[in-house]
Amino acid sequence: MGFHTKPTTFVGHVKIKVENLARSLKFYQDVLGFDILEQTNSTVKLTSDGRTSILSLEQPDNVIPKQGRTTGLYHFAILLPERPDLAKIVIHLVNKGIKFGSSDHLVSEALYLNDPDGNGIEIYIDRDSSEWSWKDREVAMTVDPLNFENLLTTVKSGETWQGMPEGTVMGHIHLHVSELRKTEEFYVKGLGFDVVNRYGGQALFLSAGKYHHHIGVNTWNGAGAPTPAVNSVGLESFTLILPNEEARNKCVSNLKAIGANVMEVNNAFITHDPSGNQVELAV
Repeated sequence: MGFHTKPTTFVGHVKIKVENLARSLKFYQDVLGFDILEQTNSTVKLTSDGRTSILSLEQPDNVIPKQGRTTGLYHFAILLPERPDLAKIVIHLVNKGIKFGSSDHLVSEALYLNDPDGNGIEIYIDRDSSEWSWKDREVAMTVDPLNFENLLTTVKSGETWQGMPEGTVMGHIHLHVSELRKTEEFYVKGLGFDVVNRYGGQALFLSAGKYHHHIGVNTWNGAGAPTPAVNSVGLESFTLILPNEEARNKCVSNLKAIGANVMEVNNAFITHDPSGNQVELAV
């Protein structure tokens, strides 16, 4: 549908910090079905197609467990190509004895679980965008029960989960933030996203190209929540893929205009939202 390809701006990669790399790698390979693209003593890049990485794991020096009531990762969301893929991983997770939640959001059908460190994960499938309901530039989303009976009818006899299918992408990221006013300014005026849904005064959903959301932000860990320690389990950074150098330069200029700091490090442009969440601007 073009929501995760150029010229749309989208989340292309997420990097998370874990307490025990070997334990986490076993989870992401055996339970979720990722493959290793690159590996060092402290980092692993994961892939579903053998060519590109959408998720990386890092074990920092002197790592400490995930800290509660801070800003950072709420969940990253893995978007599967087809509805039967979601049905097959449901069966796989049940057979593995993995606990998970679920929801029908009208625009999508989703599963929710945590990795061994408590990093939140969503695995979902989009409904066709022709089925989404828009009113006054906002898309209708809800939290309804997932119809497992209907979902599981899409699996043919004998089909099983064979790992993350080729075509899997990073669908979106959802962040804990300390407040919403400056956060909205950062993502809208700075990065060029549109607000497509407001959840009371507690959360915003933002997108490019009329997607239901590429980024979600919420204050559910409390207004004024602090930034976690740099060696804490959780979000290291996420990467936005911009259409071209011109678009990136415009973002850099807009970010500086609202007072955000942008650094160029090894040909990468790095910024932080008002709550300290690190964003890499790539093309």
